[in-house]
Amino acid sequence: MIGGGEVADALRAQAQALEISRQTIFAGAIPHHDMPRCYSVCDVLAYPRKAMRLTELVTPLKPLEAMAAGRTVIASDVGGMRELITDGVTGLLVPPDDPPALAAALRRVMEDPPLRKRLGAEGRERICGNGSGRRSSRCTSIRMRGC
Repeated sequence: MIGGGEVADALRAQAQALEISRQTIFAGAIPHHDMPRCYSVCDVLAYPRKAMRLTELVTPLKPLEAMAAGRTVIASDVGGMRELITDGVTGLLVPPDDPPALAAALRRVMEDPPLRKRLGAEGRERICGNGSGRRSSRCTSIRMRGC
């Protein structure tokens, strides 16, 4: 788990209660320049969101960075994420506010390495393109910021 926030302590307690704390790393806040290293050790990145006006209007940067790094992204099916991800092609979308659906999607890609690899590659292609043109420039710009 990267990041902090108001639920970090509750998540640590939940990991303890579920007896998964030995398999769970709570890294806390990570400086942006260290994010490439984080992406390099992740197979899948999950971006759950609640359905609200903000998530319908704003596209967060972190999923875009993860896709540029060739990592599989699973996200809530809200406006900002829907702009980035074509479900089943460049990542997976799950209903917002639905932890069981998120868990099922995570299980699906972890149990299917070819699917995970394809989604990561297609996501990278979506963001970066084939090495020429505007999308490639955008990918270079993202990488210059640290991913």
